[in-house]
Amino acid sequence: MEVFKEQLSLDTFFLDFLYTFAAMCVILVVIALAMIDSGLVRKKNLLDTWVVKLSCSMIAGLSTIFVGYAIWQWSFNQAFGVPGPLNQAIKDWWLGGTFVTAISSGIDPKILPEADVNQIFLVFFMTFSMATMALVHSSVVERIKGVPLIIMSVVVGLVLSPLAGYLCWGPVSPLTNRGVHDFDGLYPLYIFAGFFSLVLAWRLGPRKGVGPDGQPPKNERPLGSLALVGAGMMLIMFALPFIALGSSWFVPGVGVFGISMTTSGFGLIVTNVLTSFLGAGLVGIIIAYRKKNPIWILLGPISGAVLCGAMFDIAKPWQILIISLFGPLVTLFGQRVMRAMRIDEGKVVPLALFNGIAGVLLAGFIGWGTPTGGYFGLEGEFGFQHAVITPWWQLIGIVAIFLVSAVPAFIMCVILEKTTGLRVSEDEELRGSDVVEWGGEAVQSSATSGD
Repeated sequence: MEVFKEQLSLDTFFLDFLYTFAAMCVILVVIALAMIDSGLVRKKNLLDTWVVKLSCSMIAGLSTIFVGYAIWQWSFNQAFGVPGPLNQAIKDWWLGGTFVTAISSGIDPKILPEADVNQIFLVFFMTFSMATMALVHSSVVERIKGVPLIIMSVVVGLVLSPLAGYLCWGPVSPLTNRGVHDFDGLYPLYIFAGFFSLVLAWRLGPRKGVGPDGQPPKNERPLGSLALVGAGMMLIMFALPFIALGSSWFVPGVGVFGISMTTSGFGLIVTNVLTSFLGAGLVGIIIAYRKKNPIWILLGPISGAVLCGAMFDIAKPWQILIISLFGPLVTLFGQRVMRAMRIDEGKVVPLALFNGIAGVLLAGFIGWGTPTGGYFGLEGEFGFQHAVITPWWQLIGIVAIFLVSAVPAFIMCVILEKTTGLRVSEDEELRGSDVVEWGGEAVQSSATSGD
Protein backbone atom coordinates (compact mmCIF):
# COMPACT_ATOMS: atom_id res chain seq x y z
CA MET A 1 0.00 0.00 0.00
CA GLU A 2 1.29 3.43 -0.93
CA VAL A 3 1.93 5.68 2.06
CA PHE A 4 1.22 9.39 1.73
CA LYS A 5 3.61 11.12 4.13
CA GLU A 6 1.59 14.36 3.96
CA GLN A 7 -1.06 12.61 6.08
CA LEU A 8 1.50 11.94 8.85
CA SER A 9 2.79 15.43 9.67
CA LEU A 10 3.22 16.81 13.19
CA ASP A 11 0.58 19.43 12.41
CA THR A 12 -1.89 16.65 11.63
CA PHE A 13 -0.94 14.85 14.84
CA PHE A 14 -1.62 18.02 16.83
CA LEU A 15 -5.07 18.35 15.27
CA ASP A 16 -5.76 14.65 15.85
CA PHE A 17 -5.02 15.08 19.55
CA LEU A 18 -7.03 18.31 19.81
CA TYR A 19 -10.21 16.86 18.31
CA THR A 20 -9.85 13.54 20.14
CA PHE A 21 -9.51 15.30 23.49
CA ALA A 22 -12.42 17.61 22.65
CA ALA A 23 -14.61 14.61 21.81
CA MET A 24 -13.69 12.87 25.06
CA CYS A 25 -14.58 16.05 26.93
CA VAL A 26 -18.08 15.78 25.46
CA ILE A 27 -18.22 12.32 27.05
CA LEU A 28 -17.29 14.01 30.33
CA VAL A 29 -20.32 16.28 29.88
CA VAL A 30 -22.57 13.20 29.52
CA ILE A 31 -21.14 11.79 32.77
CA ALA A 32 -21.52 15.20 34.43
CA LEU A 33 -25.19 15.39 33.43
CA ALA A 34 -25.76 11.96 34.98
CA MET A 35 -24.12 13.16 38.20
CA ILE A 36 -26.24 16.33 38.26
CA ASP A 37 -29.43 14.34 37.73
CA SER A 38 -28.32 11.93 40.46
CA GLY A 39 -28.30 14.83 42.89
CA LEU A 40 -31.73 16.07 41.86
CA VAL A 41 -33.83 12.91 41.48
CA ARG A 42 -35.35 10.84 44.28
CA LYS A 43 -33.37 7.95 45.72
CA LYS A 44 -35.85 5.45 44.36
CA ASN A 45 -34.99 6.49 40.77
CA LEU A 46 -31.23 6.91 41.10
CA LEU A 47 -30.11 3.70 39.37
CA ASP A 48 -32.65 4.00 36.57
CA THR A 49 -31.52 7.57 35.92
CA TRP A 50 -27.99 6.38 35.21
CA VAL A 51 -29.10 3.35 33.19
CA VAL A 52 -31.50 5.21 30.91
CA LYS A 53 -29.21 8.21 30.38
CA LEU A 54 -26.21 6.11 29.43
CA SER A 55 -28.36 3.83 27.27
CA CYS A 56 -29.98 6.57 25.22
CA SER A 57 -26.66 8.44 24.93
CA MET A 58 -24.78 5.42 23.62
CA ILE A 59 -27.55 4.48 21.20
CA ALA A 60 -27.67 8.03 19.83
CA GLY A 61 -23.90 7.98 19.30
CA LEU A 62 -24.06 4.54 17.70
CA SER A 63 -26.81 5.70 15.35
CA THR A 64 -24.74 8.70 14.25
CA ILE A 65 -21.80 6.56 13.17
CA PHE A 66 -23.98 4.77 10.61
CA VAL A 67 -24.83 7.72 8.33
CA GLY A 68 -25.10 10.79 10.56
CA TYR A 69 -21.64 12.17 9.84
CA ALA A 70 -22.25 11.67 6.13
CA ILE A 71 -25.13 14.16 6.36
CA TRP A 72 -22.71 16.83 7.62
CA GLN A 73 -20.12 15.96 4.96
CA TRP A 74 -22.87 16.42 2.39
CA SER A 75 -22.39 20.20 2.72
CA PHE A 76 -18.69 19.93 1.77
CA ASN A 77 -19.52 17.82 -1.27
CA GLN A 78 -21.98 20.50 -2.33
CA ALA A 79 -19.37 23.23 -1.88
CA PHE A 80 -16.71 21.35 -3.86
CA GLY A 81 -19.11 20.43 -6.66
CA VAL A 82 -19.02 16.67 -6.11
CA PRO A 83 -21.62 14.94 -8.33
CA GLY A 84 -24.48 13.40 -6.35
CA PRO A 85 -23.20 15.06 -3.16
CA LEU A 86 -25.42 13.25 -0.65
CA ASN A 87 -25.04 9.80 -2.22
CA GLN A 88 -21.28 10.23 -2.43
CA ALA A 89 -21.10 11.45 1.18
CA ILE A 90 -22.95 8.33 2.31
CA LYS A 91 -20.67 6.07 0.25
CA ASP A 92 -17.61 7.71 1.75
CA TRP A 93 -18.71 8.27 5.34
CA TRP A 94 -21.21 5.63 6.42
CA LEU A 95 -19.90 3.01 8.87
CA GLY A 96 -18.50 0.87 6.05
CA GLY A 97 -17.62 3.79 3.81
CA THR A 98 -14.41 4.36 1.90
CA PHE A 99 -12.99 7.04 4.18
CA VAL A 100 -14.22 5.50 7.44
CA THR A 101 -12.57 2.11 6.88
CA ALA A 102 -9.33 3.26 5.23
CA ILE A 103 -6.08 3.96 7.06
CA SER A 104 -5.49 7.70 6.75
CA SER A 105 -1.90 7.39 5.52
CA GLY A 106 -3.16 5.38 2.56
CA ILE A 107 -5.56 8.11 1.38
CA ASP A 108 -4.28 10.48 -1.28
CA PRO A 109 -4.31 14.01 0.23
CA LYS A 110 -5.47 15.33 -3.14
CA ILE A 111 -8.69 13.38 -2.56
CA LEU A 112 -9.01 13.94 1.21
CA PRO A 113 -6.46 16.17 2.93
CA GLU A 114 -6.00 15.66 6.68
CA ALA A 115 -7.83 12.33 6.49
CA ASP A 116 -7.10 11.52 10.14
CA VAL A 117 -8.67 14.79 11.25
CA ASN A 118 -11.82 14.11 9.25
CA GLN A 119 -12.08 10.60 10.70
CA ILE A 120 -11.68 11.87 14.26
CA PHE A 121 -14.27 14.57 13.64
CA LEU A 122 -16.69 11.70 13.04
CA VAL A 123 -16.15 10.80 16.71
CA PHE A 124 -16.82 14.43 17.65
CA PHE A 125 -20.22 14.20 15.96
CA MET A 126 -20.99 10.92 17.70
CA THR A 127 -20.35 12.48 21.08
CA PHE A 128 -22.48 15.52 20.18
CA SER A 129 -25.43 13.18 19.57
CA MET A 130 -24.70 11.51 22.90
CA ALA A 131 -24.72 14.85 24.72
CA THR A 132 -27.93 15.87 22.95
CA MET A 133 -29.83 12.85 24.22
CA ALA A 134 -28.26 13.15 27.67
CA LEU A 135 -29.71 16.67 27.86
CA VAL A 136 -33.10 15.50 26.58
CA HIS A 137 -33.20 12.74 29.19
CA SER A 138 -32.37 15.25 31.94
CA SER A 139 -35.56 17.11 31.10
CA VAL A 140 -37.84 14.10 31.66
CA VAL A 141 -36.20 12.04 34.40
CA GLU A 142 -38.37 10.00 36.79
CA ARG A 143 -41.35 9.75 34.48
CA ILE A 144 -40.44 8.63 30.96
CA LYS A 145 -40.29 5.00 29.85
CA GLY A 146 -36.92 3.78 28.68
CA VAL A 147 -38.04 2.15 25.41
CA PRO A 148 -39.66 5.21 23.78
CA LEU A 149 -36.68 7.37 24.74
CA ILE A 150 -34.34 4.83 23.17
CA ILE A 151 -36.44 4.87 19.98
CA MET A 152 -36.16 8.66 19.94
CA SER A 153 -32.40 8.33 20.47
CA VAL A 154 -32.11 6.27 17.29
CA VAL A 155 -33.99 8.86 15.23
CA VAL A 156 -32.09 11.79 16.76
CA GLY A 157 -28.67 10.19 16.31
CA LEU A 158 -29.35 8.78 12.86
CA VAL A 159 -30.96 11.82 11.23
CA LEU A 160 -32.15 14.78 13.32
CA SER A 161 -29.00 15.83 15.19
CA PRO A 162 -26.75 15.49 12.10
CA LEU A 163 -29.35 17.39 10.05
CA ALA A 164 -29.28 20.25 12.55
CA GLY A 165 -25.49 20.34 12.23
CA TYR A 166 -25.73 20.21 8.45
CA LEU A 167 -28.01 23.25 8.41
CA CYS A 168 -26.37 25.52 10.98
CA TRP A 169 -22.92 24.34 12.04
CA GLY A 170 -20.00 24.31 9.67
CA PRO A 171 -18.30 26.64 7.17
CA VAL A 172 -20.34 25.59 4.14
CA SER A 173 -23.56 24.55 5.87
CA PRO A 174 -26.55 25.97 3.95
CA LEU A 175 -27.49 28.57 6.56
CA THR A 176 -23.95 29.35 7.71
CA ASN A 177 -23.13 30.08 4.10
CA ARG A 178 -25.75 32.85 4.20
CA GLY A 179 -24.74 34.46 7.48
CA VAL A 180 -25.93 32.22 10.35
CA HIS A 181 -23.22 32.13 13.00
CA ASP A 182 -22.71 29.56 15.74
CA PHE A 183 -19.40 28.68 17.32
CA ASP A 184 -19.92 26.28 20.20
CA GLY A 185 -22.87 24.26 18.89
CA LEU A 186 -25.79 26.26 20.31
CA TYR A 187 -28.04 25.43 17.36
CA PRO A 188 -27.41 21.66 17.00
CA LEU A 189 -26.92 20.96 20.71
CA TYR A 190 -28.52 23.40 23.17
CA ILE A 191 -31.37 24.83 21.10
CA PHE A 192 -32.11 21.47 19.49
CA ALA A 193 -32.19 19.69 22.86
CA GLY A 194 -34.17 22.58 24.36
CA PHE A 195 -36.97 22.45 21.79
CA PHE A 196 -37.07 18.65 21.93
CA SER A 197 -37.18 18.70 25.74
CA LEU A 198 -39.93 21.32 25.80
CA VAL A 199 -42.21 19.18 23.65
CA LEU A 200 -41.41 16.01 25.57
CA ALA A 201 -41.91 17.55 29.03
CA TRP A 202 -45.18 19.12 27.89
CA ARG A 203 -46.53 15.81 26.58
CA LEU A 204 -45.44 13.86 29.67
CA GLY A 205 -46.84 16.25 32.25
CA PRO A 206 -45.47 16.94 35.73
CA ARG A 207 -44.03 14.37 38.11
CA LYS A 208 -45.97 13.34 41.18
CA GLY A 209 -44.66 14.43 44.55
CA VAL A 210 -42.43 17.35 43.51
CA GLY A 211 -42.74 20.88 44.83
CA PRO A 212 -43.65 24.00 42.86
CA ASP A 213 -39.94 24.56 42.23
CA GLY A 214 -39.71 21.17 40.52
CA GLN A 215 -37.54 19.69 43.29
CA PRO A 216 -38.40 16.53 45.27
CA PRO A 217 -38.47 16.70 49.08
CA LYS A 218 -34.99 16.83 50.59
CA ASN A 219 -35.51 13.61 52.57
CA GLU A 220 -36.09 11.74 49.28
CA ARG A 221 -32.89 12.90 47.60
CA PRO A 222 -29.70 10.78 47.54
CA LEU A 223 -27.05 11.26 50.22
CA GLY A 224 -24.73 14.14 49.29
CA SER A 225 -27.05 15.30 46.52
CA LEU A 226 -25.63 18.81 46.29
CA ALA A 227 -22.10 17.40 46.20
CA LEU A 228 -23.09 15.32 43.16
CA VAL A 229 -24.55 18.39 41.45
CA GLY A 230 -21.45 20.42 42.26
CA ALA A 231 -19.07 17.76 41.00
CA GLY A 232 -21.07 17.48 37.78
CA MET A 233 -21.04 21.23 37.22
CA MET A 234 -17.28 21.38 37.79
CA LEU A 235 -16.74 18.58 35.27
CA ILE A 236 -18.69 20.58 32.70
CA MET A 237 -16.62 23.68 33.46
CA PHE A 238 -13.45 21.64 32.91
CA ALA A 239 -14.71 20.17 29.64
CA LEU A 240 -16.21 23.22 27.92
CA PRO A 241 -12.96 25.11 27.09
CA PHE A 242 -11.58 22.06 25.29
CA ILE A 243 -14.87 21.44 23.48
CA ALA A 244 -14.73 25.06 22.37
CA LEU A 245 -11.22 24.58 20.96
CA GLY A 246 -12.56 21.55 19.11
CA SER A 247 -15.03 23.87 17.38
CA SER A 248 -12.15 25.62 15.60
CA TRP A 249 -10.14 25.25 12.43
CA PHE A 250 -6.38 25.49 12.91
CA VAL A 251 -4.40 26.13 9.74
CA PRO A 252 -0.63 26.03 10.42
CA GLY A 253 1.05 29.23 9.33
CA VAL A 254 -2.28 30.85 8.45
CA GLY A 255 -4.41 31.21 11.58
CA VAL A 256 -7.25 29.97 13.75
CA PHE A 257 -10.86 30.16 12.56
CA GLY A 258 -14.19 29.41 14.16
CA ILE A 259 -16.22 26.50 12.83
CA SER A 260 -18.09 28.91 10.54
CA MET A 261 -14.75 30.26 9.24
CA THR A 262 -14.64 33.47 11.28
CA THR A 263 -11.13 34.70 12.06
CA SER A 264 -10.28 33.99 15.70
CA GLY A 265 -7.55 32.70 18.03
CA PHE A 266 -7.14 29.98 20.65
CA GLY A 267 -6.17 32.48 23.33
CA LEU A 268 -9.25 34.60 22.66
CA ILE A 269 -11.55 31.59 22.72
CA VAL A 270 -10.27 30.18 26.03
CA THR A 271 -10.26 33.62 27.65
CA ASN A 272 -13.86 34.15 26.58
CA VAL A 273 -14.98 30.78 27.93
CA LEU A 274 -13.47 31.39 31.36
CA THR A 275 -14.74 34.98 31.42
CA SER A 276 -18.27 33.74 30.77
CA PHE A 277 -17.94 31.35 33.73
CA LEU A 278 -16.81 34.06 36.11
CA GLY A 279 -19.19 36.81 35.04
CA ALA A 280 -22.26 34.59 35.25
CA GLY A 281 -20.89 32.92 38.37
CA LEU A 282 -20.86 36.27 40.17
CA VAL A 283 -24.55 36.83 39.45
CA GLY A 284 -25.26 33.20 40.38
CA ILE A 285 -23.72 33.83 43.80
CA ILE A 286 -25.96 36.87 44.32
CA ILE A 287 -29.09 34.94 43.32
CA ALA A 288 -28.07 31.99 45.54
CA TYR A 289 -27.81 34.20 48.63
CA ARG A 290 -31.01 36.08 47.86
CA LYS A 291 -33.02 32.90 47.21
CA LYS A 292 -31.21 30.82 49.86
CA ASN A 293 -30.59 28.25 47.14
CA PRO A 294 -26.94 27.14 46.65
CA ILE A 295 -27.77 25.49 43.31
CA TRP A 296 -27.44 28.90 41.67
CA ILE A 297 -23.76 29.10 42.62
CA LEU A 298 -23.27 25.97 40.55
CA LEU A 299 -25.74 26.83 37.78
CA GLY A 300 -24.49 30.38 37.20
CA PRO A 301 -21.23 29.67 35.34
CA ILE A 302 -22.88 27.19 32.95
CA SER A 303 -25.66 29.65 32.10
CA GLY A 304 -23.02 32.20 31.11
CA ALA A 305 -21.20 29.70 28.90
CA VAL A 306 -24.41 28.80 27.07
CA LEU A 307 -25.45 32.43 26.62
CA CYS A 308 -22.05 33.39 25.19
CA GLY A 309 -21.21 30.13 23.39
CA ALA A 310 -22.17 31.27 19.90
CA MET A 311 -19.75 34.23 20.05
CA PHE A 312 -16.68 32.84 21.83
CA ASP A 313 -14.74 33.17 18.55
CA ILE A 314 -15.74 36.73 17.64
CA ALA A 315 -16.54 38.68 20.82
CA LYS A 316 -14.08 40.61 22.94
CA PRO A 317 -13.61 39.48 26.55
CA TRP A 318 -15.16 42.67 27.94
CA GLN A 319 -18.25 42.02 25.80
CA ILE A 320 -18.41 38.44 27.05
CA LEU A 321 -18.15 39.65 30.64
CA ILE A 322 -21.08 42.05 30.27
CA ILE A 323 -23.27 39.58 28.41
CA SER A 324 -22.48 36.69 30.77
CA LEU A 325 -23.86 38.69 33.71
CA PHE A 326 -27.32 38.10 32.24
CA GLY A 327 -26.90 34.32 31.94
CA PRO A 328 -28.46 33.37 35.31
CA LEU A 329 -31.19 35.97 34.82
CA VAL A 330 -32.21 34.46 31.49
CA THR A 331 -32.29 31.01 33.10
CA LEU A 332 -34.34 32.32 36.02
CA PHE A 333 -36.78 33.89 33.57
CA GLY A 334 -37.02 30.57 31.72
CA GLN A 335 -37.85 28.73 34.93
CA ARG A 336 -40.64 31.17 35.70
CA VAL A 337 -42.07 30.75 32.21
CA MET A 338 -42.03 26.97 32.64
CA ARG A 339 -43.91 27.25 35.95
CA ALA A 340 -46.43 29.64 34.43
CA MET A 341 -47.02 27.09 31.66
CA ARG A 342 -47.24 24.31 34.30
CA ILE A 343 -44.48 22.36 32.60
CA ASP A 344 -42.28 20.34 34.96
CA GLU A 345 -38.92 21.27 33.44
CA GLY A 346 -36.61 23.62 35.30
CA LYS A 347 -33.22 22.59 33.95
CA VAL A 348 -32.72 21.95 30.25
CA VAL A 349 -35.35 24.24 28.74
CA PRO A 350 -34.53 27.33 30.87
CA LEU A 351 -30.78 26.79 30.59
CA ALA A 352 -30.32 25.42 27.06
CA LEU A 353 -33.28 26.79 25.11
CA PHE A 354 -33.76 30.22 26.70
CA ASN A 355 -30.06 30.99 27.01
CA GLY A 356 -29.36 29.37 23.66
CA ILE A 357 -31.90 31.47 21.76
CA ALA A 358 -30.83 34.66 23.54
CA GLY A 359 -27.20 33.78 22.87
CA VAL A 360 -27.46 33.26 19.11
CA LEU A 361 -29.52 36.44 18.72
CA LEU A 362 -26.95 38.44 20.69
CA ALA A 363 -24.20 36.90 18.56
CA GLY A 364 -25.99 38.27 15.52
CA PHE A 365 -25.69 41.79 16.91
CA ILE A 366 -22.18 41.43 18.35
CA GLY A 367 -20.86 39.99 15.10
CA TRP A 368 -23.04 42.01 12.72
CA GLY A 369 -21.06 42.48 9.51
CA THR A 370 -18.25 40.05 10.46
CA PRO A 371 -17.06 37.97 7.47
CA THR A 372 -17.99 34.30 7.78
CA GLY A 373 -18.76 31.14 5.82
CA GLY A 374 -17.17 29.53 2.80
CA TYR A 375 -13.97 27.50 2.60
CA PHE A 376 -10.32 27.98 1.80
CA GLY A 377 -9.51 28.15 -1.91
CA LEU A 378 -13.12 28.34 -3.08
CA GLU A 379 -14.73 31.24 -4.89
CA GLY A 380 -18.26 32.45 -5.60
CA GLU A 381 -21.12 31.32 -3.35
CA PHE A 382 -18.75 29.16 -1.27
CA GLY A 383 -15.81 31.55 -1.30
CA PHE A 384 -13.79 32.05 1.86
CA GLN A 385 -15.58 34.49 4.24
CA HIS A 386 -17.94 35.70 1.49
CA ALA A 387 -20.97 35.96 3.85
CA VAL A 388 -21.53 38.28 6.82
CA ILE A 389 -23.19 37.69 10.20
CA THR A 390 -26.62 39.30 10.63
CA PRO A 391 -29.28 39.11 13.37
CA TRP A 392 -32.08 38.09 11.01
CA TRP A 393 -30.19 35.06 9.74
CA GLN A 394 -29.69 34.06 13.38
CA LEU A 395 -33.47 34.12 13.75
CA ILE A 396 -33.88 32.00 10.64
CA GLY A 397 -31.50 29.49 12.21
CA ILE A 398 -33.75 29.28 15.27
CA VAL A 399 -36.77 28.59 13.07
CA ALA A 400 -34.85 25.89 11.18
CA ILE A 401 -33.89 24.08 14.40
CA PHE A 402 -37.49 24.32 15.63
CA LEU A 403 -38.64 22.54 12.47
CA VAL A 404 -35.90 19.89 12.76
CA SER A 405 -36.36 19.32 16.50
CA ALA A 406 -39.75 20.33 17.94
CA VAL A 407 -41.90 19.14 15.04
CA PRO A 408 -40.38 15.61 14.83
CA ALA A 409 -40.46 15.42 18.64
CA PHE A 410 -44.19 16.13 18.64
CA ILE A 411 -44.84 13.57 15.90
CA MET A 412 -42.85 10.89 17.73
CA CYS A 413 -44.61 11.68 21.01
CA VAL A 414 -48.05 11.25 19.43
CA ILE A 415 -47.07 7.95 17.78
CA LEU A 416 -45.38 6.55 20.90
CA GLU A 417 -48.25 7.61 23.17
CA LYS A 418 -50.56 5.44 21.07
CA THR A 419 -48.16 2.48 20.86
CA THR A 420 -45.53 1.89 23.57
CA GLY A 421 -46.75 4.69 25.81
CA LEU A 422 -44.49 7.52 26.99
CA ARG A 423 -44.96 7.72 30.72
CA VAL A 424 -44.25 5.09 33.34
CA SER A 425 -47.23 3.63 35.16
CA GLU A 426 -48.57 5.25 38.33
CA ASP A 427 -47.38 2.22 40.30
CA GLU A 428 -43.83 2.59 39.00
CA GLU A 429 -43.79 6.31 39.69
CA LEU A 430 -44.90 5.78 43.28
CA ARG A 431 -42.65 2.79 44.03
CA GLY A 432 -39.70 4.00 42.00
CA SER A 433 -38.12 2.75 38.78
CA ASP A 434 -35.18 1.18 40.60
CA VAL A 435 -37.49 -1.36 42.25
CA VAL A 436 -39.87 -1.91 39.33
CA GLU A 437 -37.32 -2.05 36.50
CA TRP A 438 -34.16 -3.31 38.20
CA GLY A 439 -35.19 -5.03 41.40
CA GLY A 440 -34.00 -2.30 43.76
CA GLU A 441 -32.20 -3.95 46.66
CA ALA A 442 -31.75 -7.09 44.57
CA VAL A 443 -29.48 -5.20 42.19
CA GLN A 444 -27.29 -3.94 45.03
CA SER A 445 -27.18 -7.38 46.61
CA SER A 446 -26.14 -8.99 43.33
CA ALA A 447 -23.42 -6.41 42.77
CA THR A 448 -21.92 -6.86 46.23
CA SER A 449 -22.01 -10.66 46.07
CA GLY A 450 -20.18 -10.76 42.74
CA ASP A 451 -22.99 -12.58 40.87
